[in-house]
Amino acid sequence: MVVDKQPMDGADRLAQEFVQFAVDAGVLRFGEFKTKAGRMSPYFFNAGLFDDGAKMARLAEFYAKAILASGMEFDMVFGPAYKGIPLAATVAVELARAGKNVPFAYNRKEAKDHGEGGTLVGAPLKGRVLIIDDVMSAGTAARESIAIIKAAGAQPHAVAIALDRQEMATENGQDVSHSAVQYVRNQLGMKVCAIAKLADLLLYLEQQGGNAGREHHERVLAYRQRYGVEDKE
Repeated sequence: MVVDKQPMDGADRLAQEFVQFAVDAGVLRFGEFKTKAGRMSPYFFNAGLFDDGAKMARLAEFYAKAILASGMEFDMVFGPAYKGIPLAATVAVELARAGKNVPFAYNRKEAKDHGEGGTLVGAPLKGRVLIIDDVMSAGTAARESIAIIKAAGAQPHAVAIALDRQEMATENGQDVSHSAVQYVRNQLGMKVCAIAKLADLLLYLEQQGGNAGREHHERVLAYRQRYGVEDKE
């Protein structure tokens, strides 16, 4: 049976290009990996492996394109320590290249007691703040960033992440019916932009073909059927 392929829009193409990039970079891997929630996941996304200048530059380009395409309005970007720090800096550079020059800031885990002191570095937090992070597992990092931003008198407005796993969050060790992204979007009232989602990864695997592609697709699909959430966006 021949399946007609629907034409992709810009966001879909960007997502597929990003998944391919993450696989090529060794950042997105397939196998058996234990998540923070204690689940055995058939795939693992480790943004820490975007570990050289060329990869970071391309990653920042993907973030900037997804952010600008989303239409989100914001006045500055914020990177939560630690992975969010290089992300915020490089994304700010790429946004400037694309014509949107905004300030950026990040936090330290430990307060500095000399020099300028404090836990915040970079531009003063003000206006509508876009938080840049890699993934969102439980929403804990987002809540910590929100508290920092609010304490500075600014507005935590939106979050940009690389991959939305589209799976149930856990609360007190129990699975809940919503994902961390849905919690941030629906309960905290913030916009969330993801370069790619688990659905995009499944489409990528489906199009790969071959025994390996089919096997990975089956395992990832089974994982989504067990732990996935309904995308209500």
